[in-house]
Amino acid sequence: MLITKGYATKGPKSPLEPFTFERRDPGDTDVLIDIHYCGICHSDIHQARNEWGGSTYPMVPGHEIVGRIARVGKAVTKFKVGDLAGVGCFVDSCGVCDSCREGVEQYCDASPVWTYNALEKDGKTQTFGGYSSQIVVKESYCLRISPDLPLSHVAPLLCAGITTYSPLRHFGVKAGDRVGVVGLGGLGHMAVKLASSMGAHVTVFSTSDSKAADARRLGADSFVVTKEPKNFIPLANSLDFILDMVSAPHDFNAYLNLLRRDGLMVILGVPEKPMEIHPFSLIGKRRRLAGSVIGGIRETQEMLDYCATKGITSDVEVIPVQKIGEAYERTLRSDVRYRFVIDMKTL
Repeated sequence: MLITKGYATKGPKSPLEPFTFERRDPGDTDVLIDIHYCGICHSDIHQARNEWGGSTYPMVPGHEIVGRIARVGKAVTKFKVGDLAGVGCFVDSCGVCDSCREGVEQYCDASPVWTYNALEKDGKTQTFGGYSSQIVVKESYCLRISPDLPLSHVAPLLCAGITTYSPLRHFGVKAGDRVGVVGLGGLGHMAVKLASSMGAHVTVFSTSDSKAADARRLGADSFVVTKEPKNFIPLANSLDFILDMVSAPHDFNAYLNLLRRDGLMVILGVPEKPMEIHPFSLIGKRRRLAGSVIGGIRETQEMLDYCATKGITSDVEVIPVQKIGEAYERTLRSDVRYRFVIDMKTL
């Protein structure tokens, strides 16, 4: 077993603090990654504080993991010692259901094995995430990272990047489409960069007018302050596609009514309570409402390669591991532009 250092929380009201635990030794098809950076996702906070229910402790969060291969199993063919590599939101799946066979393991019928706060396929070994010094993972769930991009800025692509890339690709957003991005945070800023890079005309919707300049710097063509309902009126029936990242309660109907005939709105945020949809918001223009979650291994690798080609990374603030608690509180206040990344060398 491999003695591993990390940061963990022991309960929903406990702080994250130093924690030592054991990882398995790499098997024949496993790789061992020395973790260099790990992003902080808002879902880390939800799970650490048991806001979604079902959390298990001690918990080592983190699923935006990048580092360098330190050891490979004897049957590993895709990686060698010294390669840059990443791990995203899951580390295993059943491999036999339709979703797994089609390369969308995130929708595995038996549920993927999440990178943390889950049990491995043996049904008893708890998974621990990337707020740690190293991780062991099957090579088939490991991702290649380009050396041409700054590693710290790549880490959030493993969640924020693929979460926004997947629906843009799956639903066929193309050059000239008019795309709305609701919420300019960790996910939203990646949605703007990616949609813009695909040639779309991007409109950002935000409650904060202070983000207008940032939105345009990131690639947005226009910016709408949502605190004023009148600002929605000129955009009625004008958008082809909307990505909604907001997890706070808000009016879905206001955004649905901005879609053209056959327009599509995709939900990525998770409000705490069910949201009300008025049927007329959909049936009047044959509009569609869908959801999406991360991406499979194949699509995540495609996204990483695409970002390397386009020079796209996340905007990050790198912090020492000792400031995780402060970063959590600042994330809740939206006081980061746009993702915290932990430098694991400070562990």
